[in-house]
Amino acid sequence: MRKISLLLLFVIVASSCASKKEFVALQEKHEKTKQELVDVKANLQKCLIENEKESTKAFALTEQVKSLKDDKKTALKQVENLTVLTQSSSDNIKTVIAQLSEKDKYINGVRKAMTQKDSLNLAIKYHLTRNLTDGIQDKDIEVNVEKTVVFISISDKLLFKSASYNVNDNAYSVLEKIAKVINDQPKMEVMIEGHTDSRSIKTEFLQDNWDLSAMRATSITRILQYKYGVKPERLIAAGRSQYVPLAPNDTDANRAKNRRTKIIIMPKLNQFFDLLEQDAK
Repeated sequence: MRKISLLLLFVIVASSCASKKEFVALQEKHEKTKQELVDVKANLQKCLIENEKESTKAFALTEQVKSLKDDKKTALKQVENLTVLTQSSSDNIKTVIAQLSEKDKYINGVRKAMTQKDSLNLAIKYHLTRNLTDGIQDKDIEVNVEKTVVFISISDKLLFKSASYNVNDNAYSVLEKIAKVINDQPKMEVMIEGHTDSRSIKTEFLQDNWDLSAMRATSITRILQYKYGVKPERLIAAGRSQYVPLAPNDTDANRAKNRRTKIIIMPKLNQFFDLLEQDAK
């Protein structure tokens, strides 16, 4: 009986030891499995992160490809537009060249006309100076021709008495010569300008130098019309008073220069433009 009891006790103890070893083994296996699970989770998380990165890269590449395609379409459109623009520019250049050619003809025509006018101006100045100053001191009459306009400046002492707008008798010979020049140029207008010095004047008939200069211009205009047959529609009477002096009004000599009558023979503007258009053809 005692042997049986010992045997049972041994079996129980042995079984207990075996169960403990198995438990320890199972616990170790559990810890190992738990660690493997943690590692698997970590690897899974890493894979998910890598996958997300790859997805982001793939999306970026897709967008980049789309952008490149759009850029290609834009570039092709620009090339088409450039081709059209180049053709248009070529046509414009041809047009500009043609216009420049026409302008060159126009400019050459104007230059030719101006050269002819310059030669004509010299001839007119020589003719006028020779005829107008015949028997008269050169300093009393000055003739200039500038750009088809003839300027004849006559000293007051040849035309008027001091502070008067009545023409002297000895002035008629000069005015007759001027009238002949004017009548020889029927397509030109004539302006008669009266100029005074700065000394003030006031009489029964004259309020100031404006009146005196205008009355002197009008007196010359009437003589050219009524005595020498210049058509009135070609004549312009203008008073300039003291405000366009040739010299400072500080000496008797300078004041004498400023007291003058200026006769301007000039082409009508519309005829001048007509002449340029004819030269340009």
